[in-house]
Amino acid sequence: MPGLAGKRVLMFVADTYEDQELWYPKYRLEEEGAVVTLAGPEGQTVYASKHGYPCTSDVAADDLKAEDFDMLVIPGGFAPDKLRRLDSVKRLTRDIHEAGKLVAHICHGGWIPISAGIMNGFDCTSTPGIKDDLVNAGASWFDKDVVVDRNQVSSRKPDDLPAFMRAIIELARKL
Repeated sequence: MPGLAGKRVLMFVADTYEDQELWYPKYRLEEEGAVVTLAGPEGQTVYASKHGYPCTSDVAADDLKAEDFDMLVIPGGFAPDKLRRLDSVKRLTRDIHEAGKLVAHICHGGWIPISAGIMNGFDCTSTPGIKDDLVNAGASWFDKDVVVDRNQVSSRKPDDLPAFMRAIIELARKL
């Protein structure tokens, strides 16, 4: 039986998401038996990645509750800059975090936890482009392929996806 059978995973999607940072975690989590829900600003909408690859959201973020999920994985790209403006995205992120559930973000995905107000006192990493944003939000930033701190997992870029997913799967099995 796969290691994450029955776990419910929320992922956010919007235009200009980073292809690899969405698809690699989605498929890897599904391989482990998890059920992945893709939430966007609108339900059942096709969004284009940075490289033009389409992704259809399953549901609108407005229609979701944190208690319906075991973890949140936030892909990067420039979609997080749009998504962090949505109250529902910030609420879901904050509620999942405050429930002690796993929150993972990669590259520019850290913008959403920043806007949700959950980074203060956490160790993390990201693309160097948002290092100052994370530090200003009260996080300690490290230039490492993956950082795990309590219920959070973070990584810098697509090249770090293997380490990112190993850490997510390991932590998800414990929480």
